[in-house]
Amino acid sequence: MRKSRQEMIAETRAKLIAAGRHAFGTVGYADSSMDDFTTEAGLTRGALYHHFGDKKGLLQAVVHQIDSEMSQRLKEISERTPDAWQGVLDEWVGYIEMALEPEIQRIMFRDGPAVLGDISQWENNNCCVMVLKERLDALKADGKLIDIDTESAARLINGASSHAATWIASSDNPQETSQKAVAAFRDLLEGLRRKS
Repeated sequence: MRKSRQEMIAETRAKLIAAGRHAFGTVGYADSSMDDFTTEAGLTRGALYHHFGDKKGLLQAVVHQIDSEMSQRLKEISERTPDAWQGVLDEWVGYIEMALEPEIQRIMFRDGPAVLGDISQWENNNCCVMVLKERLDALKADGKLIDIDTESAARLINGASSHAATWIASSDNPQETSQKAVAAFRDLLEGLRRKS
C-alpha cells in the first residue's frame, strides 16, 4: 500500500528532526552541518530547506520536540505528588534538574539560547507561564499561597527556573551547581506558601 503525501511529508520531517537532534545533541549546533542531517536521514539538502528553511529552523523544530517531551515528563512528576503545592514545587525542580541530562543541557540550555535567543521569548514560554498562573490561582483560592499577584509570581518562577537551568548547563560542575540551584529555588518557592 502506497503512503499518502501527508504520510511521506511527516516521515521526511521526522527523519530530519531525528538526524538534527542526534547531531545537535552529540556535536552541538556550531559543529553540525547540513550534510550531517541529510546524510543520516538519507535525504537531500533540498528536503531540509523545504521543511525547515535552514539549520536554525531545524534547531527550532528539535527544541519544540524536546520541549514537548519535557512538558509531558513534568506533568507526570506533578501528577505523582500528594497535593497541589508539592506538584508545583516538584515539577519546577524537575525542570531545573533536567539541565543535568546531556542532550537537554546542550540543546535546550546552551545552544538553544545561543542561537534562538532568550528562553523567556520562545514561543511556548507564555503558555507555560499561563498554565503555572492557573495552578497558582487555584492554590491561592485554597488559601495555600500568600497574597501575591499570580501572573507576576508565575513569570518570576519561570524566569528563575530557566536561569537556574542555563546556569547548570554552562557550569564547570553541573552536579554541584544543580544542588545549589535546587536548594535555593526550593527556599524561594517556600516563601510563597502560606504558613498555617
